[in-house]
Amino acid sequence: MSRTRRRPYTEQRPQDLGGGVCSVPVPIPGSPLGYTLVYALESPAGPVLVDAGWNHPDAWAALSGGLATLGIDVASVRGVVVTHFHPDHAGLAGQVRQESGAWIAMHEADAALVEYMHGMSDDAHSDFQAEMLKLAGAGADEIAAVNAGPSDSPRAAKADGASPHAAQAEGPSGGSRAAKAEGAGSRGRQVPAIPDRRLRDGDLIDLPGRKLRAVHTPGHTPGHICLHLEDADRLFTGDHVLPDITPHVGIYPYDRTDVNPLGDFLESLGRVGELGMLDALPAHEWIFPDVAARTAEIRHHHEEKLERLHVQLSERADPPTIWETAAMMTWNRPWADLPPALRGMAAGEAAAHLRALEARGAVRRLSDTGPVRFQAIES
Repeated sequence: MSRTRRRPYTEQRPQDLGGGVCSVPVPIPGSPLGYTLVYALESPAGPVLVDAGWNHPDAWAALSGGLATLGIDVASVRGVVVTHFHPDHAGLAGQVRQESGAWIAMHEADAALVEYMHGMSDDAHSDFQAEMLKLAGAGADEIAAVNAGPSDSPRAAKADGASPHAAQAEGPSGGSRAAKAEGAGSRGRQVPAIPDRRLRDGDLIDLPGRKLRAVHTPGHTPGHICLHLEDADRLFTGDHVLPDITPHVGIYPYDRTDVNPLGDFLESLGRVGELGMLDALPAHEWIFPDVAARTAEIRHHHEEKLERLHVQLSERADPPTIWETAAMMTWNRPWADLPPALRGMAAGEAAAHLRALEARGAVRRLSDTGPVRFQAIES
């Protein structure tokens, strides 16, 4: 399998990867990541896409033109399997469906969130977000700044090399509270098309002549899936396993106790690692071999972060809020330099790490009055 390093979008080209699989780079406007890699899998009944890219005229031109370069008419597309509902993956699925009559498939957990988001107003989202930030310990000025909208792309932030490049809502058990928090800090957010088909772990995708199986990998979103092409030892990893960065894993709303997304993410990495030395075809960056080795690296990275955070909490005399915890953590720039939208996302990631420590019995939650705080429990 070919291996390519991340290059600017302008240097990317559609590629025939062999074995009936092609890739098309689709630009993400204003994003340091540059592009989403959309994959097309050939079948006797027509091609099936893995993800579709951001909903933007330039992205549509790149997708349809890139497919044409590879000899694929977008009108012939049979279906679109979305690894998760974020706009850089699901955004153009609806337009592909309009052009070709293709079905759209998504894991049932993300599909439930998409359906809820279609009925949610920006005002309702803004009010709920203010409540969420207040419970996290953000001040009035910070709440107003986050609610005013992003001053930078969420894809620009990194936590110790882990890029939280898309906000997420946890669920489905959190119901409307989780869905209202989707897209923290954004106005005019893109809402994906409602899928036609809902997937579960282990389902085979409707791809005649091939064996493509859904592997549920929650963490980045509750319904994230990888797709195992079992007849070719390839794994389409979406955002779950990337070669250099790692995905944002956060809790929205920040104070939830009924989910543990980081714990889910780490467990999902273990499941993917058990699939063996498969070639990984991720949605960003570059194709790489031996997905199992990379999952081990990512798990080690997060275990180190959890250990470091527990030490920081142990050294504090006063239990911090979620907002104060986020300010303690290491990002790709000082906390004071993070734009408001990125602070909101950083708080979501801090909340996920605190929740993981709480689930392990390493911290306790103090939430009788005011913002929720966390205290380290010494072993």
